[in-house]
Amino acid sequence: MTTVNELRVTVPGCATGPPAEAYDSRFLNWHGRASVRTQPRRVLADGSVTSEDGGRVLFFPPELAPAARHPLLTERGGSAVHRLLVRSLYQYLHFTQVLEQVAVIPVTTDISLGRTGITVPARMQADAFAITTDEAWHAQFSHDFIDQVNTASAVPPFFPVQPRFVRRLDEIRHSLPPDCRRLVDLVFAVVSETLVSAILTDIPRDERLPPALRALVADHAADEGRHHAYFRSFLQVLWPQVDARERQLVGPRIPDFVRAFLEPDLSAVAAALRAEGLPDRHLAAVLDESYLEARTTDRIAAAARATIRSFRGVGALEDAATHEAFAAHGLLT
Repeated sequence: MTTVNELRVTVPGCATGPPAEAYDSRFLNWHGRASVRTQPRRVLADGSVTSEDGGRVLFFPPELAPAARHPLLTERGGSAVHRLLVRSLYQYLHFTQVLEQVAVIPVTTDISLGRTGITVPARMQADAFAITTDEAWHAQFSHDFIDQVNTASAVPPFFPVQPRFVRRLDEIRHSLPPDCRRLVDLVFAVVSETLVSAILTDIPRDERLPPALRALVADHAADEGRHHAYFRSFLQVLWPQVDARERQLVGPRIPDFVRAFLEPDLSAVAAALRAEGLPDRHLAAVLDESYLEARTTDRIAAAARATIRSFRGVGALEDAATHEAFAAHGLLT
């Protein structure tokens, strides 16, 4: 029988080293806290998509979909705004599915099986199984909710492009030497799991939205709080075991990972606007005026504070090129 240790794959160029002396697991009571173990299926109940005055409830906060408030769209009427917000929800749920299945589950699977080439504490390795289960559940309930919204809203699911982070991550991965690509995947997982998403914090409190949607995102947020702590600890184990060459190659790309995750996916927004019949001559105005660069940079820097602290804490920003890249992206405020 093959053992976990026999499955371990060494990352080329990585140094070996001891794991962190202490790992404070947040998964000791996972069976009593994880949403997949404790929460019901979130269902859009009959009548939950209609407001008390008979109008439509919101399916997504307009503050998180700025194009929905642009005059060139609002002049087309409430139905156009409604459809754009439903498509924004679809975009978020699809993003969640793809993130979990493409970027996080492969990493936690490798950690759980000892296939990263990184030595981790036994409890951390075991906890990776729980995160894999959590993330599979998040992908599944996102898919399920897409089907429910399709029925309730009569707006067909809308995934015109791959999520932006997939396209950008592939570009970064292939811009680096092949022996760095596994480290790229590990670091991107750390980045994505330690950022503070406005969607996860804002939607559960937004009483304009259907209760089932608010509960679904609250379930996700509760699980991600534990994942955040886990990946912060994983980084403390990972970074000391990476050799100087790989740190110097991958470190300056960390701000690219942050922006790939947090920047608005303007190609998806443009596709949604075109679906509403907005002519191409108006698209640039809507996108430029709805997503001002300074405002977007400020929002990204705020959402990335915990991630920046984590990488600063392991000494990643002591490398001059890495520090310069963080500064150039406006992440050192």
